[in-house]
Amino acid sequence: MIEVRNLTKTADTGTHRVEILKGVNLTIPRGQFAAIMGPSGSGKSTLLGLMAGLDAPTSGQVILDGVDISGMEEDALAAIRGRKIGFVFQSYQLIPTLTAEENVLLPYELNGNGAGDGAKRAIELLEAVGLGDRRDHYPVQLSGGEQQRVALARAFMARPPILMADEPTGNLDSANGSHVLDLLIELNKREQTTLILVTHDAELASRADRCIRLRDGQIDSDESR
Repeated sequence: MIEVRNLTKTADTGTHRVEILKGVNLTIPRGQFAAIMGPSGSGKSTLLGLMAGLDAPTSGQVILDGVDISGMEEDALAAIRGRKIGFVFQSYQLIPTLTAEENVLLPYELNGNGAGDGAKRAIELLEAVGLGDRRDHYPVQLSGGEQQRVALARAFMARPPILMADEPTGNLDSANGSHVLDLLIELNKREQTTLILVTHDAELASRADRCIRLRDGQIDSDESR
């Protein structure tokens, strides 16, 4: 589903260049649940962003479902992301002027579909994450855990073959974090989605099919379970 070939990423600080990723090679097959771990600054979020087409590599390739997205223009990348990838951010990224249901519907509408066509699925997803009775509430009326569950439902709305999550439980307490992970795994299995998760949480990573550890911009270990 995803292949990374000799991927590098450097950043210019103004006085010198910093190597964030140094020739990473990685293949993630369809349907796998892979956790990416490593200390702060190891390149985890950068790698995830490159695989999602949210940033461009300095060199190397990202092959997404057979298509090289490395040098694509933004319009083409946006179209591929809309069809192929659901993304869950640590900071939720909900639109404050939209209700929970409207936030979940958003990626469906951005793909050119009418809101009415997806309303049933949006409600079903909100019910699946335990928020069926909160669908008319705005983000400010929801707790952090509830907002993250809305973000999770939104990520699955367009039935993406790939779901990426960057520290999705990082802002949650242990109970809410565990609940969100349970929902991720449940929806992953139900929707048969490839799941790629960046996390600092070893317990969370232990539930993945595979754990990839980065250190200093390179793969330090890669273990399948």
